[in-house]
Amino acid sequence: MSDKATIYDIAKKLNISAATVSRALNDHPKTSIKTKIRVQETALELGYEQNKLALALKSGRSNNIGVIVPRIDINFFGSIIRGIEDELYPKGYHIIICQTHDNEEKEIQNINALLNAQVDGIITSITKNTKSTTIFDRILEKNTPLIFVDRKLNLKGASSVTLNDFKGAYMATQHLIEQGCKRILHLTVLGHKSVEIYKHRLDGYTQALLDNNIPFDKNLIIETENDLEGGKKAGLKIMKFNESPDGIFSSSDFMLLGAIKEIKSHGVNIPEDIAVIGFSNEPFTKFMENPISSVDQCALDMGKLAARVFLEQINAPQLIKIEKNVVLAPKLKIRQSSLKKVICN
Repeated sequence: MSDKATIYDIAKKLNISAATVSRALNDHPKTSIKTKIRVQETALELGYEQNKLALALKSGRSNNIGVIVPRIDINFFGSIIRGIEDELYPKGYHIIICQTHDNEEKEIQNINALLNAQVDGIITSITKNTKSTTIFDRILEKNTPLIFVDRKLNLKGASSVTLNDFKGAYMATQHLIEQGCKRILHLTVLGHKSVEIYKHRLDGYTQALLDNNIPFDKNLIIETENDLEGGKKAGLKIMKFNESPDGIFSSSDFMLLGAIKEIKSHGVNIPEDIAVIGFSNEPFTKFMENPISSVDQCALDMGKLAARVFLEQINAPQLIKIEKNVVLAPKLKIRQSSLKKVICN
């Protein structure tokens, strides 16, 4: 057919009313299954396509939700997305996934595209370079539910599901102290001062030192890129210290893995010489020759809870601009890499 098929073409072929066709295509509960099947088969035969945007404008719902993360190739964000899908797919929602690569301009473009697509809500983890709140204000102005996961902005009307990063860092540092470490180095992400989660991890590390009467030494803070190469660069710096650390708490498993590879190449033994613990509990941490201790960020639960907050708000519009801030408790996963006492005693 040269022209696009319409519901009237389907109605004519089946000798039923256009209203019946419309109800069948929209899964109306009072339409028989037999009629729905006949209509759907004829629609497919004629090449009929529903105008989803028009349906969304008519009903006020698109049954699509936007999810924006810095990167989808990191298990943490992948698990968040899985948690969101697990909760929303059974409710008839479809997920539109976007990634920013920590680029604020891409973040703005993604949000504009999602708003233009009439999504029913946006779940997002901001970039480490996000400075302006204007685009997020636009979401709220449209009465669209906005839920931050992991990385967030403190905006009136926006909800969030995060981890208690301060507590996770405190627990990790306390564990190293209990293993006998007194000179604990902290690996943090380049530009950490602009990202709340990394500031909280630094604060948790610092507080644990103070609570155990261990002086804070700014020279034991290394800032580097959040990847293997950044970790290797940090490892090189560590090897140049006059007095080596006896423990490392890293705010990222990836940085820690790079650091471990570098310092081991210099003959340093883990954990006998340096006990180490990371953050995120990435899958590879369990499968190393010396499995790596890490703070579990509960990513799957984070995604599920963000989806539940969205469902609460979309089903009760009066709740959309009432912030709901859920904070998850971290879990310490202790493995061989940090057990200095057990290995050495």
